[in-house]
Amino acid sequence: MSNITTNIKGIRDIMRKDTGVDGDAQRISQMVWMLFMKIFADKEEEWEITIDDYESPIPEHLKWSNWAEDDEGLTGDALMDFVNNELFPALKDLDITISPQAKIIRSVFEDTYNYMKNGTLFRQVINEIDKIDFNSSEDRHLFNDIYETILKELQSAGSSGEYYTPRAVTQFMVDIIDPQLGETVLDPACGTGGFLTCTIDHMRNQVKTPKDRDVLQKAIRGIEKKPLPHLLCTTNLMLHGFDLPAVNRGNYLNKPYADWGSKDKVDVILTNPPFGGVEEDGTETNFPSKFRTKETADLFLALIIKLLKANGRAAVVLPDGTLFGEGVKTRLKKELLERCNLHTIVRLPNGVFNPYTGIKTNLLFFEKGTPTKEVWYFEHPYPEGVKSYNKTKPIHIKEFDLEKKWWNNREENKYAWKVPVADIVARNYNLDIKNPHQEADDLASPEDILKQYQATEKNIESIQQKIMDVLNEALN
Repeated sequence: MSNITTNIKGIRDIMRKDTGVDGDAQRISQMVWMLFMKIFADKEEEWEITIDDYESPIPEHLKWSNWAEDDEGLTGDALMDFVNNELFPALKDLDITISPQAKIIRSVFEDTYNYMKNGTLFRQVINEIDKIDFNSSEDRHLFNDIYETILKELQSAGSSGEYYTPRAVTQFMVDIIDPQLGETVLDPACGTGGFLTCTIDHMRNQVKTPKDRDVLQKAIRGIEKKPLPHLLCTTNLMLHGFDLPAVNRGNYLNKPYADWGSKDKVDVILTNPPFGGVEEDGTETNFPSKFRTKETADLFLALIIKLLKANGRAAVVLPDGTLFGEGVKTRLKKELLERCNLHTIVRLPNGVFNPYTGIKTNLLFFEKGTPTKEVWYFEHPYPEGVKSYNKTKPIHIKEFDLEKKWWNNREENKYAWKVPVADIVARNYNLDIKNPHQEADDLASPEDILKQYQATEKNIESIQQKIMDVLNEALN
């Protein structure tokens, strides 16, 4: 077990003793804002060397180095008084015009809270965090793996599980879309930043010079409306070497549809918009009447089509309900098929998003600019011997080798089939088309059906006889 793993385990164990921290979501939020401050402090050491005349936006007495690094410093009630009455009020009210760094800090702390109540336990947590050196490439690499584990824990943290998309799914989508250096990449509902960090990892080998690094940093964009995932995402991007994460707090759906112009459009969109969610009253009025609905995923699909540049590419996670839904969903699918080439739908099996939801999901891949002529479907199978996924046995990236091998050399097989767009239009844009090969394979022969019927009949007779025997025994 690495030292960092030991540190994180120690932090968790200490927090469980504090009466103010209630449940996994609060524990993760508490731990991450403290980690953010430590990461930011280590970053500032780097910036003081690499950025001419760098000035910290944090007042001197509030810097991590001046209140946290001394392991025998403030503790108990004095520490809690400092955190609650000096540190948090100041960070929540930072002047964002000072610097881009000030804007990041304020956006992180605006809706972040200190849940811990015991100053002695708080000091113990600080001392564990301070042992990690985020300027050490080895420590940072190890912590990236641990941070991924922290994000996975959100799957069991109540409704917070909605922020996490399985790593294998994000990686497959990024691998297929294959973003290139110089392309702008957006996740309009970025959650904890899974698609963005996966994109950064994917493009890392394309970065050869400091100028390339600047191009990459300016190309990655995200927005998240909820405070916990925004905090997690910002920290996640900083761990991936981003000095100024371009992730804003807000809701893309709040801006009128007509106000999005050419300067807002992007080359690539990778996202898993919240499905099953309902937007607040009035949000739908930002959209044309034909797309008006309160359902979050539907509004995002309309926006994604709008925000793609000509020839732009997208990969989007959507539930089965979008595929077969009617009304607004029908109009959205008509828009998608007419304005974009929806070339592929990968149908995922049950359990991919367990335990957050059992809803079946699909990965839609499309390019903007030419209408759809045909849609290829690929039904992702379970691995041999697996009947469902769960938290301990999630979907694995190696499983997608099946799709990758097929992708550029497409032929129909027991997992893949294609449907002409005319057939889809004739179905009133119902995209919920079952695998014709699988249905044929699963259909039992008349002989097998007869055998099953006879076996069932015998079972029923046996149960009836047992009931009669019990009744006779009771009467006698």
